[in-house]
Amino acid sequence: MDLYLPVANLSVNALVIIALGGVVGLLSGMFGVGGGFLTTPLLIFYGIPPTVAAASAASQVTGASVSGVFTHMARGTVDVRMGAVLTAGGVVGAVIGVFLFRLFQALGQIDTMIGILYVLMLGGIGMLMAKESIQALVALKTGKRLAARKRRHHPLVAALPMRWRFYRSGLYISPLAPLLLGMATGILTMLLGVGGGFILVPAMLYLLGMTTQSVVGTSLFQILFVTMATTMMHALTTKAVDLVLAMLLLIGSVTGAQIGTRISMTVRPEYLRILLAAIVLLVAARMALGLGFRPDEIYTVEVR
Repeated sequence: MDLYLPVANLSVNALVIIALGGVVGLLSGMFGVGGGFLTTPLLIFYGIPPTVAAASAASQVTGASVSGVFTHMARGTVDVRMGAVLTAGGVVGAVIGVFLFRLFQALGQIDTMIGILYVLMLGGIGMLMAKESIQALVALKTGKRLAARKRRHHPLVAALPMRWRFYRSGLYISPLAPLLLGMATGILTMLLGVGGGFILVPAMLYLLGMTTQSVVGTSLFQILFVTMATTMMHALTTKAVDLVLAMLLLIGSVTGAQIGTRISMTVRPEYLRILLAAIVLLVAARMALGLGFRPDEIYTVEVR
């Protein structure tokens, strides 16, 4: 079932794209991650241009985040004040990301830059996850308990001026810390099409010292609005958003997420984490190979 993607300017098998979205949704449901950091590489492997893959993945993350935000809002697990600061930083970061995107696009290096950033990001995250997962599995086998981390914010965060109270998160810190964190994720969202939750959640826990109950809901709140902003910016500036591609991915990811959630209830979390780490490292290795090998088509033609 071939379908033409108007912005990507190529025909694809719609069922394959839905299946790719289903795989990402399956991982999302199984591991509790957004899955956006795997969407763009998988699309690139299939042959979608990296610029279109990154821009369209951001719009797909927006659609996938809506139901999650409403669920957490109903449960009262969203710190709206913290989320607003993170979102403000994310929008500023997205604006900075637009200029960086256009700069590398003008230099003809945007595809290479996206590939390099993904290799560094996925490689680093994969190794950290693998280390933590192996420690958890060793502790499980030996019967030893891992030392629990104390909930406290980083000394650098404590040193920042102008403290605010974030009641839902149980924090009294400077808004500059979440603002800068939001900016960093906004730049990543613009350049790579990721929601940024895989960086945002650990940073909110270990840098800001937020409560576990409010972290996931607040991060989804920020991701929803920042991906909305980046999708609009991509549509207005880079014109790389392919809504047909995004809709196909969304259909697959919604279905896959339901299946993944059921699987996660039957498998131990320690085994799920080591499996996710292995998948992330494999994707990083494939991206690195793609950067190192000479492509079949050395030149590309861009019609303006």
